[in-house]
Amino acid sequence: MQFVDLAEIEVVAGKGGDGIVAFRREKYVPAGGPAGGNGGWGGNVILAAVENLQTLLDFKYNHCFQAENGKRGGPNNCTGANGSDRIIEVPCGTSVYNSDTGELITDLVQSGQTFCVAKGGKGGLGNKHFLSNRNRAPEYALPGLPGEELKLRLELKLLAEVGIIGLPNAGKSTLISSLSAARPKVANYPFTTLVPNLGVVRKPSGDGTVFADIPGLIAGAHLGTGLGHDFLRHIERTRILVHLIDATDLDPIANYQTIQQELQAYGRGLMERPQILALNKVDAVDAETVDELTTELNQLTQVPVFSISAVAKIGLDSLLQKIWLSLDQLLPDISKNWKDAQ
Repeated sequence: MQFVDLAEIEVVAGKGGDGIVAFRREKYVPAGGPAGGNGGWGGNVILAAVENLQTLLDFKYNHCFQAENGKRGGPNNCTGANGSDRIIEVPCGTSVYNSDTGELITDLVQSGQTFCVAKGGKGGLGNKHFLSNRNRAPEYALPGLPGEELKLRLELKLLAEVGIIGLPNAGKSTLISSLSAARPKVANYPFTTLVPNLGVVRKPSGDGTVFADIPGLIAGAHLGTGLGHDFLRHIERTRILVHLIDATDLDPIANYQTIQQELQAYGRGLMERPQILALNKVDAVDAETVDELTTELNQLTQVPVFSISAVAKIGLDSLLQKIWLSLDQLLPDISKNWKDAQ
């Protein structure tokens, strides 16, 4: 399945039906009077969040969505039928922006959540509406009003409680494959992962927690360098960040600082997210090097540093215990973080 997390679409609500000019023509009713009905309302365009979609791929080739127009009024004071609404299904976690102004219109994060993004036009009035003492036989009616038209930008931001970040080839995909049933591509070169990967990790209680492997963060990511600019948005909804540091790299401390600078530059509350540091690939370096790096990171961050090996599954139990403890200490209402990230 192709992962698409950005889409531009146009929505057009239905036009209201026209009112009509009509008069009663019944036997034994010599002066029937006006009887033209009003037009029906145009259909609305409604966005609906559903669980069975994971990407915005459906919008790659279909860009225009239009609701049904309202029907024109009928004789004998009959009002025209309203146009059918156009319901557009989007994945949970979709943020909807006005393309022209950049304004956030709505954020659909829960399954079943809906939002009317474009309202249908009002139906026109028939000549019955214009009957008065001075005008006993009005011969005019009003046309229906057009529906709202908008150009929208859809952004999918993954719904994951734990985000795994780090420089390319730090072992993020290996870690998520070791902790969950996810099987992302793993190879010994940078930018192996080109799309975010999701995995469900079971708590001791049996509940599932969604972990996200966020790819492509390098120096300058917030400016569009590499892949980070495309995927930094997916960190916005996470509650906790697991910062993975490659212990075999030439300068792990500088690598840690690089990621922190990118989070700071991107903003949107990412630096306020609780972080857990994990020194990865410790099975490939000597114990003395691990101790030195742990001491330096402790002095730099004032937070515990976990020594792990994702591939050898060393230290993962301690890391998970810290993650569960941190999640339990946070407010259960994750929506607060979502709102703060906008």
